[in-house]
Amino acid sequence: MSTLSLAVRDSSTMLRRNLLHARRYPSLTLNLLLTPVMLLLLFVYIFGDTMSGGAGRDAYIAYIVPGILLMTIGSTTVGTAVSVSMDMNEGIIARFRTMAIHRGSILFGHVVGSVLRTLMSVVVVGAVGVAMGFRSTDATVLEWLGALGLLVLFTLAFTWIAVGMGLGSPNAEAASNNATPLILLPLISSAFVPLDSMPGWFQPIAEYQPFTPAIETLRGLLLGTEIGNSGWLALGWCVGLAVLGYFWSKAQFDREAK
Repeated sequence: MSTLSLAVRDSSTMLRRNLLHARRYPSLTLNLLLTPVMLLLLFVYIFGDTMSGGAGRDAYIAYIVPGILLMTIGSTTVGTAVSVSMDMNEGIIARFRTMAIHRGSILFGHVVGSVLRTLMSVVVVGAVGVAMGFRSTDATVLEWLGALGLLVLFTLAFTWIAVGMGLGSPNAEAASNNATPLILLPLISSAFVPLDSMPGWFQPIAEYQPFTPAIETLRGLLLGTEIGNSGWLALGWCVGLAVLGYFWSKAQFDREAK
């Protein structure tokens, strides 16, 4: 069997293991999924009229849903960091290393499984948004495909970062704490209010981080509004974080093997 065939076969096996593990412990994903859903309900039904600046709740839900979708990605990938840390500290990874399997398949199984779970979570939150009144009537088919591509790429980037956090954490609790910024960053972005409504000293904090350009790009794609240079910034953040997360994870995994 060729190296490529071996890698594909073992990665598929690790992916099945990861998905079975997620099915047996659904609370790990569901608890993280509750955060964006509760924030969506809270900000639309409680604060919607006030936060919209007089434009109405319907206008505000159109504004907030893209941000909540990306927040879902940040929240759900925290579970990846916890899952990787649990595997590293419970000895199963050490056992895998004694078996005749492709080394990279262990990490790729986690990554692909996490991407699939996260995208399913995004679909659930999106369905909640649609049930609450969100509509994307101005988006073309090409813009919908662009939005889907952005969600997949953003998920992949933050999954690799979460894997690196999990590998570098001594236990599951530390992994959860280390991944907390993935939940907090969307709260200080343009997810809930426009940048120009924030205090001047705070605007650079909200602007120069990965979530804001991704949110603005997704919002533009779904609502048919101007994107500006946010698309290139979002793409740059995604590619940069994916590359960083991959090499960081690989370095830690290889170091643990020595």
